[in-house]
Amino acid sequence: MPKMATKAADNVFYKARIAAASWNDRLGSREGASEVTGIDRTRLANIELGTINPHPEEVLMLSDTYNAPELQNHFCSHLCPLGIGTISPIELEELERVTLQLISAMKSLPEVKDGIIDIAADGVYMSELTTQDQAKYIGWQGAFYNLAKLVATGGLVWLAGWLYEGFSTSGTASFDAYVRSWTVVLLLLCVTLVALGLYHLRALPSGGSASEGRSLRDGLSGLKEVIAAFFTKRHIWYYIAFIILYRLGEGFVMKIVPLFLKADTASGGLGLTNQQIGLYYGTFGAGAFLIGSLLAGYYIARRGLRRTLFTLCCIFNLPFGVYALLAWFQPSSMWLVGGGIVVEYFGYGFGFVGLTLFMMQQVAPGRHQMAHYAFASGIMNLSVMLTGMASGFLSDLMSYRIFFLAVMLATVPAFVITRLVPFTYDDKPNDK
Repeated sequence: MPKMATKAADNVFYKARIAAASWNDRLGSREGASEVTGIDRTRLANIELGTINPHPEEVLMLSDTYNAPELQNHFCSHLCPLGIGTISPIELEELERVTLQLISAMKSLPEVKDGIIDIAADGVYMSELTTQDQAKYIGWQGAFYNLAKLVATGGLVWLAGWLYEGFSTSGTASFDAYVRSWTVVLLLLCVTLVALGLYHLRALPSGGSASEGRSLRDGLSGLKEVIAAFFTKRHIWYYIAFIILYRLGEGFVMKIVPLFLKADTASGGLGLTNQQIGLYYGTFGAGAFLIGSLLAGYYIARRGLRRTLFTLCCIFNLPFGVYALLAWFQPSSMWLVGGGIVVEYFGYGFGFVGLTLFMMQQVAPGRHQMAHYAFASGIMNLSVMLTGMASGFLSDLMSYRIFFLAVMLATVPAFVITRLVPFTYDDKPNDK
């Protein structure tokens, strides 16, 4: 249990952090909470002591991190000059608190949904396309996936803001203007999704006939067969090791990089603001990912996966060296920092295509290819999740400089196994 602070005992932000420490030990101290939230420790202490008021974006961060949605109402009703006197404070009963926390936890459901859809989409690629076309169009798939995120997080948010300004100038109250603007945006999304659904009903391949309904016992027996067939594939243990090691470095850094970018320079970070991070990732990063995905697809289609896999691994792991340099020199130039993020996203877009195709073309083929591709994807994501869990602990033990250097060492096994990994199925590049 964390030690209770007497001066901050009645502060709502302090009590929310202590409550959250029951399921996240790092939140038991202000140092740990600072690492998790990206808010400076001294500033966090002043917020909990009530000597300063948090910024709105900090309230959102604390509310999300502590799984305490009541913090938003407290800020609006007690601390915000516009909300005091107009927004009523809400006293949550335990059931209401649990309900809000449950709703908050449901935010992870889209990630599960996306994983299922990704596997289904990749199954269409495996069943309908040649190996050359798989390589070519998997790059386009990644490019459009990220283009969609750009349109959603950039274009649609801009449209909502533009509509809000229009409704506000016409005399509509501020809250109603927000409601109307987002209603228009969501209706536009609804119409778009319905239109795409109708198009896909016509354009997508049928996928063959569905299996006839069977009993639960038959289903479990079939599952055992699928699992046994997966683990008896030729070179399967080599392939599992390859899948795990290929993204080993990424798993360590993906949770730490945002903290590194936001941490102040005295703590070894780059001291970027939320606006700067949004600009670098939303423009430079997204554009680099699009280019990397497209180039990788055509590169593999031209030369074949066997001849390009080691190059893809090198480019995929290049960003970790870039972050080691950024941590060592801590540049303030937006071009250097933005250039580092460009390298990161280009390398990720370029190199990830290779791993996806390897699972499609070397792990999945044969009976139960969809199930086996799902198994391989699950192993890949599990490896990233486990290393991500350990990354916070490791980063606390060392500075950002040492941490990124250690990550570079962790990429060495990926290079070795990529060079030696055997191919069960030969690919046929376009240039003979």
